[in-house]
Amino acid sequence: MLGQYVIVFREALEASLIVVIILSYLSRTYRAMLSRYVWIGVYSAIVTSILIGILIFSTYGMLDKDSQLLFEAIAAFTAVVVLSYVVRWIALKGRYIREEVERKIEEVSSSRSIIGLISFSYIIVFRESLETVLFLTPFVLTDISTTLVGAILALASSLLFSYIIFIIGIKINLRTFFYYTSMLLILIAGGLAGYGVHEVIEYLEVKNISLGWLTEPAYTLDIPKENLLHHKNIIGSILAVMFGYTVEAEWLRLIIHILYLATMLPIIFLTYRKKLP
Repeated sequence: MLGQYVIVFREALEASLIVVIILSYLSRTYRAMLSRYVWIGVYSAIVTSILIGILIFSTYGMLDKDSQLLFEAIAAFTAVVVLSYVVRWIALKGRYIREEVERKIEEVSSSRSIIGLISFSYIIVFRESLETVLFLTPFVLTDISTTLVGAILALASSLLFSYIIFIIGIKINLRTFFYYTSMLLILIAGGLAGYGVHEVIEYLEVKNISLGWLTEPAYTLDIPKENLLHHKNIIGSILAVMFGYTVEAEWLRLIIHILYLATMLPIIFLTYRKKLP
């Protein structure tokens, strides 16, 4: 649940912060009457994302077991790609989000384009919501109840956090916050990449396709399923979501996992190091 919480908290916080920026700017420029159009865009984006999530889950349920393996792999790889892009984008553009949002709102609201204001709010929230749906899909397919609990808790706390920051006025270095959460999300993405590889290997085995030594175990830990440290038990499952932990990993899974982390962690670290004062 911790991994799901981090993902949803981060994405929901980004969306809520941007919405607050929009509403605050409209209020400061004496155009608060346009706020209702912002909320129309926000609610429409949330409903659309929920419907897409339901569609994805329903599609998975209609597949046979072999196809489900491939579907889970595709979902995991999609989440990795999108997650990597978002983390990289925030590292490069995060400090300019307020300026860019306010500039766009000024353009739209000055022209009194109601459709433009609704569309802008919709796109902002839908992007974050869709990313969340894509990130959570691999987790929902394996443990829907835990994922939903983590998502609900994260959503509630992110809304409270954004309220504290912008309404009460508590100062916080958001760039530092995003730096550490970015590193954590990269660790989660690495685990998803490894999980996706594992599902591909299982799918190929069902189809009698061999990749030779790459599908052989790189290591096997002598930990029974009833042990708390097993990746399907309480403690082990948390480590599995956060870091891609497993009691047994194929060589290909291990290689892809390490290569991803060895590539993305330095990129994000160096990007923030250049930007941070």
